[in-house]
Amino acid sequence: MNKNKVRLVDVATKAGVSKSTASQFLNGRFDFMSLDTRLRLQKAVEELNYVPNNIARSLKTNKTRTLGVIVRDIASYYTSQAIRGMDDYCKKHGYDLFIYNSDFDPATEKSALTTLCQLNVDGVIIASCGNNAKLIEDISNNTVPVVQFQLEHDDCDTGIVVADYKRSSFEATEYLIELGHKNICFVTQQFETVKSRHEKYQGFVDAHNKHNLPVKEELILHWSRTEGLAASPVELLKSELAPTAFFTQQIAITVDVLKALEQANINIPGDVSLLGFEEIPMAEFFRVPVTVVRQQPYEIGSEAASMLLNKIKSGKAFNTRTLVPCELVLRESCSTAKSTEKL
Repeated sequence: MNKNKVRLVDVATKAGVSKSTASQFLNGRFDFMSLDTRLRLQKAVEELNYVPNNIARSLKTNKTRTLGVIVRDIASYYTSQAIRGMDDYCKKHGYDLFIYNSDFDPATEKSALTTLCQLNVDGVIIASCGNNAKLIEDISNNTVPVVQFQLEHDDCDTGIVVADYKRSSFEATEYLIELGHKNICFVTQQFETVKSRHEKYQGFVDAHNKHNLPVKEELILHWSRTEGLAASPVELLKSELAPTAFFTQQIAITVDVLKALEQANINIPGDVSLLGFEEIPMAEFFRVPVTVVRQQPYEIGSEAASMLLNKIKSGKAFNTRTLVPCELVLRESCSTAKSTEKL
């Protein structure tokens, strides 16, 4: 093997084309080229084992062909699927990803944003914890384009890709109502400043309104990452306003409710039905497979990458909001409403 570093001009010479044509090929701009030219260039790259000098290229073009991705929990099922969607899309378009995990911490998220800008990435995709809205807006308007995904906050002012939370929540709630459930416990995180969570609640309310049923505030059960459930689901089942179904709004909440019910030997769906928002990995193999609203995280990740690359390519500061449909997956954890007599 030639010990000298292979240059772009060497690829061009071997393929019998100009240096400009070789450069355009390596930058993915080859729609105008004949198939024969493209094949000769590809063969030359492979035979010479040519590796582009991305640092030199970035200094010349002011582009690094890298994107930053900031997620809240890289270990979660949703996040891993979303990242895979982003990575698959970006690979097809010649971009690499730098991935940072914020652990829901605003300071860590802020540090990641700063570092990515210092690395001169061409754009950022972020699932924000919601406390750095001004910084994200400033970066998107003045530094590099930003697209958000997974969760929309009230002060979001960038492009965003999220699930169609409102419609999906409406359909799931209506499914429970049509099974005869009138006392449905809505288990959620605080949603006052989080648009996505509020849309889930609004879908829940809209389904009740459609069927002329009141929304009972006593059956809104809150959950937090630090404190868990604000009240015991088992104690709720012993109350005067006992729910016949729980509608949980994310995996961690669904798991906590499941644990509480199983520890108290509450039968699902014999004593109470359970419907979760967000797929649980291998839920179909549970003792009682859980009915869920299945989001499409891979598609959301791919769509977020597509939106960001379009913004980079166009150079326009437009903000688009894309909603990705969900699917109601019926399993065995829901049945017709039983008596609300205390357990």
